[in-house]
Amino acid sequence: MGKLKIVTILGARPQFIKAAAVSSVFSEHFEEILVHTGQHYDPNMSDVFFEELHIPKPKYHLEIGSGSHGVMTGAMLTKIEEVLETEKPAFVLVYGDTNSTLAGALAASKMLIPVIHVEAGLRSFNKAMPEEQNRILTDHISQLLFAPTQTAVKNLKHEGISNGVHLVGDVMYDGILYFSDIARKKSTILSTLGLSEKKYILCTVHRAENTNDPERLKSIVNGLNAVREKIVLPLHPRTKKCLQVYGIQLADHIQVIDPLGYLDIVMLEASAKKIVTDSGGIQKEAFFLGVPCITLREETEWVETVENGWNVLVGADEQKIVGAIMGFNPREERSDYFGKGNAAAEIAAIIRNTLKN
Repeated sequence: MGKLKIVTILGARPQFIKAAAVSSVFSEHFEEILVHTGQHYDPNMSDVFFEELHIPKPKYHLEIGSGSHGVMTGAMLTKIEEVLETEKPAFVLVYGDTNSTLAGALAASKMLIPVIHVEAGLRSFNKAMPEEQNRILTDHISQLLFAPTQTAVKNLKHEGISNGVHLVGDVMYDGILYFSDIARKKSTILSTLGLSEKKYILCTVHRAENTNDPERLKSIVNGLNAVREKIVLPLHPRTKKCLQVYGIQLADHIQVIDPLGYLDIVMLEASAKKIVTDSGGIQKEAFFLGVPCITLREETEWVETVENGWNVLVGADEQKIVGAIMGFNPREERSDYFGKGNAAAEIAAIIRNTLKN
């Protein structure tokens, strides 16, 4: 008898990073088929990306590309269904909260294939966010729900979901333990940019709620412009376009660079004095790496990082941004909310035990 077959649906670079940790463990026990929907076209996701991070290359690339949420999700549903018809897997696995996540879960559910959701139970409690809608819907049609934190387990219980829920820790923690070590050995980004450790602030801004609102984006930039700290800003294409359209100028102490590969970003994160971001993943990586994080949002799925005092929510408030960059210094020890760095092994073991039972 061959190995159990699992089809894993991926659509964005962060999901490939998570899959790197899980797929390395899965290869011992399962036949895993990777499907890339093409939701996020990323020039950094070349062959080098997969080789550098030891990620198996996808068997299927659906090349859906960008579009409205409805158009994108509908196109993914059609193509993912075709893959599932061909592969006939025992499970379909999805990560996180993208349109690819929801499309993969819906396609599998309609075909009565059990859904595994990694990063289940996360809630920002802001249903205006497409990601929040995707999370909730995916959780409610999944059979195995792997929660990264106790908070996520509680969120699911409040929604009446308790069967199939497992607290395993965070697969991103598995990944950052591994990739930060590789980054220190391989990345030359600090010398390339002329940076010294703990002598700069790393900033990323990409969320539509910040970039598509001229007043929010202007307020964020005013805050960054007002401090006299060295700031390194890998500029997302959407943010770059919005800055140009709105006529917003960045001050000279902000060093703008092109988007980077994952190992370079991890190196910049680990070496930064502080991080200013609206990214969910970077908030968490900052916590793992012990770097104070200032989050340009009013809410976060990663409430533990705030409760532990290593993350502060400032929204787009200019004065709060300035105050946090100048004065925010965590004093608490970091707690192990996100597990021990062995989430992938836990996930594989639970899937095997589920089959036995």
